[in-house]
Amino acid sequence: MFEQCADVCKHFEEIQAELASPDVATDQNRFRKLMKEQSDLQPLVDAYLAYKKAGSDREDALMMLEEEKDEEMRALLKEEMADAQDCIEKLEHKLKLLLLPKDPNDDRNIMLEIRAGAGGEEAALFAAELYRMYVHYAETRRWKVEMISLSESGLGGFKEVVAMISGKGAYSRMKYESGVHRVQRVPETESGGRIHTSTATVAVMPEAEEVDVVIDPNDIRIDVMRASGNGGQCVNTTDSAVRLTHYPTGIVIYSQTEKSQLQNKEKAFRLLRSKLYELELEKQQSAEAEARRSQIGTGDRSEKIRTYNFPQSRVTDHRIHLTLYKIDAVMNGDLDELLDALIAADQAAKLTKQEEA
Repeated sequence: MFEQCADVCKHFEEIQAELASPDVATDQNRFRKLMKEQSDLQPLVDAYLAYKKAGSDREDALMMLEEEKDEEMRALLKEEMADAQDCIEKLEHKLKLLLLPKDPNDDRNIMLEIRAGAGGEEAALFAAELYRMYVHYAETRRWKVEMISLSESGLGGFKEVVAMISGKGAYSRMKYESGVHRVQRVPETESGGRIHTSTATVAVMPEAEEVDVVIDPNDIRIDVMRASGNGGQCVNTTDSAVRLTHYPTGIVIYSQTEKSQLQNKEKAFRLLRSKLYELELEKQQSAEAEARRSQIGTGDRSEKIRTYNFPQSRVTDHRIHLTLYKIDAVMNGDLDELLDALIAADQAAKLTKQEEA
């Protein structure tokens, strides 16, 4: 591990030297690439340098302790050694985490898709609440949310909603949200006061670039039509809505949130690219099924991952057996405690697998 850290530090110094050269300053693409690489390596380099310093501090304290006769000074030196040892152990663990293979999609924006599941109108209302929960969470992290498509139910719920969330680390945190979310509560339409159970399915897909997925124009049918539902001025009076049909996969994308047909078409293609990219990722992951099982965030849409129990004010994540009694805060976008715990559990599982190998 420490040889790997030393190699990273050496490479980091080479990057710094290259950034200082006049040639790189004139090549903006190269400059940006090097700056990003430097930024990615900085936490590991800082941790390794701190680890070496803590080791040096411990050795210095040990040497002084061997020569020191004064009992009060010896006590202080022993305390310094204990602090340094504690720091070393924490930094060792941090270095192991930083050296874990990084998900290449972690820095990408995401396509968020929420569909009402079992439970009729109550499921649609829950899907709408989940969407608002994620919008509030995105706002706390200063991410941008852009709706791609929306199908509403009669009482203001969402049968299906698709949105793009853009921002640093969006996929790295949100990827753990894929799966079936279950709600338990008394619906407003329930006169007998009985608790109902409904579900909604969440899919989090990394946004695909054009270079990631090549779409053959012959594989696509593009239909334009008038937008339906509650649109703004002009939305329902022009052929602005776009429907894409991808023949090889049968995927159908419908986009109508913009007044411009061109903008709706662009959004539809972005979503289609992300869906095709996700299909390719699923193929790769099924080929690496054993490694996949060791991870927390499987992204399996059929997996029941979380229950929101309103009568008990309880949110339970079934993958890590974590229960929080603050459902109002969670539904208002306070997701960091849940996501931090999921990330920690995922890292621990990967570390265990790495050590066993």
